[in-house]
Amino acid sequence: MDDIFIDAFERLLAGVCDAATVRRIEAGEQAGALWDAIASAGFADVLVPESEDGAGLSLLGAAPLIAACGRHALPLPLAYTMLVRAVLPASARADVQGPVTIAPQCSATALRCDNVPFGAVSDWVLVQRDAHCELWSADSATRAPDGIHASLDATLIWHEAPRSLRLDLTPESARVAGAAITALLMTGALEKILDMTIAWANERTQFGRPIGKFQAIQQQISVLAELVFSARMAANLACPASGFAPPLQGAAAAKGYVSQVASQAAGIAHAVHGAIGITTEHDLNLYTRRLHAWRRAFGAESQWHEQIGAAWLAGDASALDFMRGALYPASA
Repeated sequence: MDDIFIDAFERLLAGVCDAATVRRIEAGEQAGALWDAIASAGFADVLVPESEDGAGLSLLGAAPLIAACGRHALPLPLAYTMLVRAVLPASARADVQGPVTIAPQCSATALRCDNVPFGAVSDWVLVQRDAHCELWSADSATRAPDGIHASLDATLIWHEAPRSLRLDLTPESARVAGAAITALLMTGALEKILDMTIAWANERTQFGRPIGKFQAIQQQISVLAELVFSARMAANLACPASGFAPPLQGAAAAKGYVSQVASQAAGIAHAVHGAIGITTEHDLNLYTRRLHAWRRAFGAESQWHEQIGAAWLAGDASALDFMRGALYPASA
């Protein structure tokens, strides 16, 4: 991806999405102004083809932008919106304004979607219905918070059929794409907690010197760095260099591994920060809370590890050949 995209996006988020803004939106303030600032700059359409007035990036090209959303704790589903707007027919994009999220699951018998990421701040929801997907307006939906402090996830309930648009996307494709994008969001949050942990270890003094000088702290930070960088590598397995449809096994490996390391990484960050890291006033919780929420979104690690294991057992290739063929098809 050309650096011009990520540099401009980082500057934009640094100016409009500071920790105070994130906290106000989590507390219930409307996010319209923040969304308008981002959408007016064109970042919601980076996956849309250039022939349709988008940037024409692949998912691999957009990966740094999606990770930046996690790194800045962006309280909006911009990453999911990028995907949905790319799938939308060109004629329908003008009618679908505002942030769009993807519902991991929807009741087959009721107009209800449980535990929707960013459900509290989304104007539209991509819903998986039988053999197809639909885009539902959230205008008339009742939003029930998930009960977790400052969470933007919510259960959405419609009491009558909402405005909807059928999409040329299968539920399986939506689930896989949601998992891949969530893994990328998590890598951004992981990078942020690593930076915060290193900075705190150099700033906090104990026994007359920074705690980062102590071998035990250095060892923990080394493990954290290893987890963060390996998570970034794993997330890229889900990103095709052309188009925006993640490969199934690549997305499974990405979401499975990143979810697996998220809990350990958050634990190390909090251990190094000590008691101050769990206070509401400290910014660390903005990222570790998201890591735990995203870990369960679109399937936790056990679900995706089972997916990979079942695919391997269904064939007769060795584990190495399966990995090469499924995760690195170009080298198989």
